[in-house]
Amino acid sequence: MTKPVTRLLVALAAMAAVLLPGAPALAHNALAEATPAKGATVKKAPTTVKLKFLQKLNPEYTTITLAGPAKIETSEPKVEGATGSITFDALANGAYTVAYQVVSTDGHTVKGSYKFTVADPAATAAPTTAPAPAPDESLVQVAPPASSAPAPAPTTDLASTESDDSNTGTYLILGAIVVALLAFGGFLFARHRKAG
Repeated sequence: MTKPVTRLLVALAAMAAVLLPGAPALAHNALAEATPAKGATVKKAPTTVKLKFLQKLNPEYTTITLAGPAKIETSEPKVEGATGSITFDALANGAYTVAYQVVSTDGHTVKGSYKFTVADPAATAAPTTAPAPAPDESLVQVAPPASSAPAPAPTTDLASTESDDSNTGTYLILGAIVVALLAFGGFLFARHRKAG
């Protein structure tokens, strides 16, 4: 095999090695930047959460929620290009979870969540559940004994990142490109061999 053909085949193999592993990253959206940041402890109570993604967002398929020690009323997500945000009243001190769900350009749903903490010296602590008032003795009724079997505990599943791994379309396109490049390299090799 001559040097030019060998170089061409090595270049084609290198291109295939670079393109194929990156295929899922090109297809799926992902969170690039968040304010407040993941795991941050903020000293000033925020009134907004802003999430910047790798790809442009579709407002119809963008969800951003905020959960904390007490119920939080937030705005609907506002979408500007690749950035989505929600607003709310200043948060009390405590731990909070931001959860998001967006759709990639390939149609796959991408979900994620992260936590941050508010430790504002000027803010109050987040309210906890208030104790129930003592019952009026004149209204107390005797209830039958409850079953000894414990009730199942509710579960909450906040996946940090969940995405569909089927990238068949992307791999097929990249595979077709690689096959075409290899076929072209083979054609050049055969042509060079005939000429030599």
